Amino acid sequence: MSVFKRIMQFVKAVTARVTVEDGKYISAHLSAEEQKIFFAMSVADQYHSLRTAYTIERLIIEDKRSVDKEFLIRCALLHDVGRRAGDLTIRGKIFAVLITSLVPAFAERLEVNGNQVLYIYHHHAELGARKLQQIGLFKEAKIIAKHHATPKPDDPLELKLLRLADNEN
Repeated sequence: MSVFKRIMQFVKAVTARVTVEDGKYISAHLSAEEQKIFFAMSVADQYHSLRTAYTIERLIIEDKRSVDKEFLIRCALLHDVGRRAGDLTIRGKIFAVLITSLVPAFAERLEVNGNQVLYIYHHHAELGARKLQQIGLFKEAKIIAKHHATPKPDDPLELKLLRLADNEN
């Protein structure tokens, strides 16, 4: 990812706000139980997930293949629920991105030795999938668990679109 894109991510995270209109969108696409998990994320992650969902809607229109739009929007809104507010602050995320990018072996050693920030950063997809399974969202959990995994040629279209939307945001 380019330095410019990382800087833009930082600016968006620091200035993130969830509007009343965003709240209506969330209510239209997530149940009360799903909203509880969504709103447990930091505002920056909520904002990122909303942007990812809005991008999913655009990608579905552009792609023209048949996909379950509601399912994909739910996946986009919930894809980062493995990071709760306070688990990974903006400062922590900057640390995780830099150390993982610059000295990956050292980052791995820190994580193995109990660095919680790096653990959450690297494993939030699996952690989120477990949360979703606990509320019966098994299909969503299957996609979300793999959204940071190395792409494979036989990945489902929904996973490919989620990754694309996530990477754009």
